[in-house]
Amino acid sequence: MTSSVALQPEPAPIVACTISRDVQNFDLLIEDMEAELGESWGDLSFEDARVFFGQPDAADLEFVAIAMNDEDEDKIAMIADIIKTANANGVKVIVIAEEVSPIALHQLLKTGAEEFVPYPLPEGALHDAIERLRAPEPQHAAPAQDANATKIKATGDRDAVVLAVHGLAGGVGSSTFAVNLAWELANIDKKNPTRVCLIDLDLQGGSVATFLDLPRRESVYELLSDTSTMDNDSFMQALLTFNERMQVLTAPAEMLPLDIISSQDVERILEAARTNFDYVVIDMPSTVVQWTETVLNAAHVYFAPLELDMRSAQNALRMIRALKSEELPFEKLRYVLNRSPKFTDLSGKSRVKRLAESLDIKIEVLMPDGGKAVHDACDQGIPLSEAAVKNPLRKEIAKLAASVHELNLSVAEGA
Repeated sequence: MTSSVALQPEPAPIVACTISRDVQNFDLLIEDMEAELGESWGDLSFEDARVFFGQPDAADLEFVAIAMNDEDEDKIAMIADIIKTANANGVKVIVIAEEVSPIALHQLLKTGAEEFVPYPLPEGALHDAIERLRAPEPQHAAPAQDANATKIKATGDRDAVVLAVHGLAGGVGSSTFAVNLAWELANIDKKNPTRVCLIDLDLQGGSVATFLDLPRRESVYELLSDTSTMDNDSFMQALLTFNERMQVLTAPAEMLPLDIISSQDVERILEAARTNFDYVVIDMPSTVVQWTETVLNAAHVYFAPLELDMRSAQNALRMIRALKSEELPFEKLRYVLNRSPKFTDLSGKSRVKRLAESLDIKIEVLMPDGGKAVHDACDQGIPLSEAAVKNPLRKEIAKLAASVHELNLSVAEGA
């Protein structure tokens, strides 16, 4: 007689799992998993998943689908740990997210999740994600060495002059000023080259990478998201070299909230830059944020570009009031008037005088209008000294750089 046990079909092997706080909150996911895998999938809670990946059977999974919503954002660290453990077991990860913040999603994808699918699931979205996971990985040629990678080594024995540039209104040329000032300082002494680091802290609209035709690398986000583990070497690895003379920390590839970094993060970045370079030029966002105070306190000079118009005047007044109310060193501000009147424009020069008097400030740096050549140089991704060496704006920035360098040398000799 044939044993009845032999008539029982063997259970289908489990090739995938959903991981969630409660999979019943994601009924569409259940339907799609059944449509794709039949009975060859299981379900785990977040807590059970951590235990399961410690067992040998975990390596047999093809993928896991982690389903979460906004109520699970307080478990981001646990979910990230699950993703890392899955990757260590060779298991691929799909994140199914409903109303989860972009920052949390970005963190999970950077941790190692292969795919992201929004919930409610669009028609066929899970199927397409699974197909992409199953597709064979393309064969890539050996990666070429990054031509922009920083080749200089960390020294840790410098004490840089820190120069911040904070535009008092949009379009006043603060990034153009910062980029060209840094480049002039990098070329100020051919026989004894200075080490210059240009840092773009405008995490949303930063254009330093564009003005120098440099790529925006993911390593910048990785650096900013965890400065507590940063050392001099990891800081240097996040930099890019421009024309073998200047090192640049670009803004991140993605548009990020300005408060994604704290004052402590900025302190660590500035300390790493200060101890490895002779000059550190910082392109600041025009917005005042929590860590603006950190940069202001660290800067030897805090340049504040403005124009001869009412919006710049009002913003300058508000900036001065804000700094005074917080008892911050507003005297560090050095006002840079961009597109200043020509020497023969007596009416314009009178307006500049009235502006300074009404704000009770001294406008120490007058930058002429460089015209279309400035716009073209920025679009081409090259400094003015390379695109239009005789441009009047370039000449004034070069004079300012020479003045900064001479003052620095005299102070160093006096010390």
